[in-house]
Amino acid sequence: MDEAMLADALHDRLGPVAIKGLTRLSGGASRETWAFDAIRADGSATELVLRRDPLGRPSEPGAMRREALAITAAGVAGLAAPEVLMWTDGPELWETAGLVMRRVAGETIARRILRDDYYRRARGALIGQLGQFAAGLHALEVTGDFPAPAPDPLGELRGLLAEFGPVSPTFELALRWLEAEPPPVRGPVLVHGDLRLGNLIVGPDGLRAVIDWELVHTGSPAEDLGWLCVKAWRFGSGRPAAGLGTREELLAAYRAAGGADISLDELRWWEILGTLRWGLMCVSQAQAHLSGAHRSVELAAIGRRVCEQEWDLLLLLEPEAAARAAAGRPLPSGEPRAEPAPFGRPTASELLDAVREFLTDQVMPATAGQLAFHARVAANALAVVARELELGSVPDAHAPDPADPADPGDTADLAAGVAARLAVANPRYFGQP
Repeated sequence: MDEAMLADALHDRLGPVAIKGLTRLSGGASRETWAFDAIRADGSATELVLRRDPLGRPSEPGAMRREALAITAAGVAGLAAPEVLMWTDGPELWETAGLVMRRVAGETIARRILRDDYYRRARGALIGQLGQFAAGLHALEVTGDFPAPAPDPLGELRGLLAEFGPVSPTFELALRWLEAEPPPVRGPVLVHGDLRLGNLIVGPDGLRAVIDWELVHTGSPAEDLGWLCVKAWRFGSGRPAAGLGTREELLAAYRAAGGADISLDELRWWEILGTLRWGLMCVSQAQAHLSGAHRSVELAAIGRRVCEQEWDLLLLLEPEAAARAAAGRPLPSGEPRAEPAPFGRPTASELLDAVREFLTDQVMPATAGQLAFHARVAANALAVVARELELGSVPDAHAPDPADPADPGDTADLAAGVAARLAVANPRYFGQP
């Protein structure tokens, strides 16, 4: 990121400024996020954030404009949203499409929000605040700036499955269930598209801002609420609504703020769709790495998270088969694999363990921000490889027969295969509620 280019881009909005403390923030596989201060001649500072497309990975035309318009509309309506100062859909200001917002103080790391005593009061308020935010967002006028919702909410997912080929029998099972149990037709309303912990800025009293609007679109209001309940966004908490409360509490808060009367069954449909959607997004991000379009250890590691979403779908659709598969899953020892050493010592497993120790014990403590985050991702990836060397092959898995989706034999095989992959990718995930 060029500081002089950024200062020039801000000149018309803020006057002559110097850029200080430009730092790329961790996380965000599809957009880059940079924090910095714009310093005027009198020494006063404006704390800002730049969100932009990665170089070589442009978003679809008009996406940044839609994001800026949606954030601005939410802010004008009094919703918890940052203030957008400027945006562009082209490369002329900071090399790619992007937008600059005022920085909002607070915490975004979900595990801290869910566990630290400092956020105890916030945890008690957030479900009500999220219900109120979602109701307010869904009440905004839908203008022609946002495309009409697809008549079939499964169409995009069906297309991705066809594009990726035989990615996952579990995904095929989930898609068939969703097609057989369609929800009520609602909307269109303005949908954030990624409303969850990790995309919230939280203070000790609760919600301060909703960020990361890149997936904003029009659709059913139940979509945002279902996404809040996807297990991946509970971050180890046992509470199903954003890791903060019950589904019933979320729906009640949403209705109390003027939102639609959405049933638990409708919410569950969108929770299952959201889980499938996140699984396919993991596949898509891994493909960006594998194709060479954007080589990234983070995107590569995300590919091994696909089995987490498969497992979550089985917990929702086939909980008994999942329970049996979990009980019979392979158990990695966590120690370097004992193996012959035809190429000498250290063996492959011992080398993996040494590099992982280097990353966790030396690189991570000595770095910060994006580099520390990627060192942690790389260490986790090496642990996956070590467990794969130890545990070996995965049982064959195939989807239940379409003519008999409840076939217990096929479902058992399916769950066993997912459990074996999850034992390699993230064995701690079995214990997450």
